[in-house]
Amino acid sequence: MIVTTTARPSGHPGYTETLPCTAQSAATARRLVRTALAVWGMEHCADAAILIVSELVANAVDHTDCRVIRVTVTRPAPDVVRIAVVDKCRTLPVLRTAGPDDEHGRGLAVVEECAWRWGADRLPWGKRVWGELRCGIEA
Repeated sequence: MIVTTTARPSGHPGYTETLPCTAQSAATARRLVRTALAVWGMEHCADAAILIVSELVANAVDHTDCRVIRVTVTRPAPDVVRIAVVDKCRTLPVLRTAGPDDEHGRGLAVVEECAWRWGADRLPWGKRVWGELRCGIEA
């Protein structure tokens, strides 16, 4: 397991980990998010952040045939935490409304509910799906 930290313009390190594209990687992704939030003194945002990363990893596992994904946790602004999952599939996700009996299809709705904002960026080699939290430091 390799965790990479990178200096960001906001002065806070970013955390990145490349993981197998399997359901088991969600647990490692959650640990990465918890670690970043603890370092930044933002543990109070952990519940929403954990839901976001869990759903983003699950979507990558369910909807791509990639061998690996990259999970990143960054602070694009002092009070904003961005959680992203990058995969090699270029198909952008689509928010849909799941029916009451559907077993799947709620992941992005959960992300939309938990996040301040979310989106997807097409990359030359795939895509990045992300959710951001407004997460000021708790006094």
